[in-house]
Amino acid sequence: MLIQVVKSKIHRVSVTQADLNYIGSITIDENLMEASNIIEGERVQIVNINNGERIETYVIKGGRGTGTICLNGPAARRVAVGDKIIIIGYGFMEMEEAKSFKPMIVFPNEQTNLID
Repeated sequence: MLIQVVKSKIHRVSVTQADLNYIGSITIDENLMEASNIIEGERVQIVNINNGERIETYVIKGGRGTGTICLNGPAARRVAVGDKIIIIGYGFMEMEEAKSFKPMIVFPNEQTNLID
C-alpha cells in the first residue's frame, strides 16, 4: 500500500509578490527549491499562517538567490505581500519506507527568504 507523506517543507517564508494576472502557480527562489528538494512543476500545498488559507498549486522556478515567493493567478487572492507561509511537498511511498523517511525541511530567514 502506498501512503502520502511530507517529502519537503519550506517553513515560514514571506510572500514577496502576488500576481493575479499570471496563469497560475507559485514562483520560488531556485535556492530554496534545491534546499528543500522541490522541483519545477511539483504539486505543493501552501499554508498561509496569517489567514489560515490552504492552497494547492504547482511550482515554477524563480531567480536564484532572490528570495522570491510569488503567488500567481487565483492564488494571489489568498495572500498579501508580507504574509508568512509554509510550502509543503508530498510524496507517495510504501508504508515501510515511510516509517524511516526523513523529509527535507528548510528554515530560511523570515525577512529575506534566504538560507543563512
